[in-house]
Amino acid sequence: MEGLIVWRPKELLWAGAGIVGVGVLLMAVLSMASQEAPSNLGLVDGRLRDAGGRSNCVSSVEPEESAAWVAPFAFEGDPDAAMDRLRAALDQLPRTVVLFDGGGYLHAECTTAVWRFVDDLELLLDEERSVIDVRSASRVGEF
Repeated sequence: MEGLIVWRPKELLWAGAGIVGVGVLLMAVLSMASQEAPSNLGLVDGRLRDAGGRSNCVSSVEPEESAAWVAPFAFEGDPDAAMDRLRAALDQLPRTVVLFDGGGYLHAECTTAVWRFVDDLELLLDEERSVIDVRSASRVGEF
């Protein structure tokens, strides 16, 4: 049968290994790319940035009808105590490192276990509304 490709078990094994190898290499490259901190972190006019239309970002400062909206953390009582409780919870999470905590603003990096992808988590205390706004963005994986 002319033109028909016949795979032998050994060739099939090598082809499968090649596909897996390319996949592993791609994931390693993406993992390395996620190590560099983005430039779009921090506050703008005293507020967290919005998601900017990115599919790999959520924020409580987005309009509620937006797919990127998440609810802020509501609290009662002392605002500083609320931030302290949230910080204590973050300190218990594996692979989570708080990089900055001051003035009611917190920035942490959360790293996945297997591929070491990094998400940037930002929290901002809003005493007037009795909430802690949240923004979380993956450094890779936009779809």
